[in-house]
Amino acid sequence: MDYNIEIIDMSIEHVDEVMVVENLSFSIPWSKNAFIEEVTKNKFAIYYTAGVEGKIVGYAGMWQVFDEGHITNIAVHPEFRTSGVGSALLEKLIDTAKKRGITRMTLEVRRSNLAAQGLYEKYGFAVGGIRKAYYADTNEDALIMWKENISE
Repeated sequence: MDYNIEIIDMSIEHVDEVMVVENLSFSIPWSKNAFIEEVTKNKFAIYYTAGVEGKIVGYAGMWQVFDEGHITNIAVHPEFRTSGVGSALLEKLIDTAKKRGITRMTLEVRRSNLAAQGLYEKYGFAVGGIRKAYYADTNEDALIMWKENISE
C-alpha cells in the first residue's frame, strides 16, 4: 500500500503517540520521560515523527556530537513496517546530518534484527564492530554500523 508519509520535528505533543510505537517495537522501551527530556532538554538531540493521515506511525532520533551523528532509535508501528516509513525517517536523518555538517553516522542494532540491518545497508551503513551482550533483556550482541563520508 502506498502511504503519504509526512516527516515533521518531534514535539512534546507527539510523545504519547510515540510511546505507542515505542512499546510495540522494543522489549525494553524508553520511558515517556526519556522522550520528553530528548525533545525539551537535550541540545544534541534531533527527533522526527512519521505521520500517515494524521497518526504517528514511526519516529527516529539522533544525537549530533561534533561532526558525528549517533542514531539513537528508529521505530515503525508494526502495521506500517515495509511501507517506506523507516526509509523516509532514515532519509530525513541523513539529509539533516548533511545540512548540519555531520560527516559520519553510527548506530547499534540487534544482531537478530535483519530487517533493520537491511534498511541501514541500503543507505550505505556497514558493520564496523560488535558490542557483546549489549541488550540487557537477552544479552544479545549489537552490531555497530557506520556510514562514512555522508556528504558524498
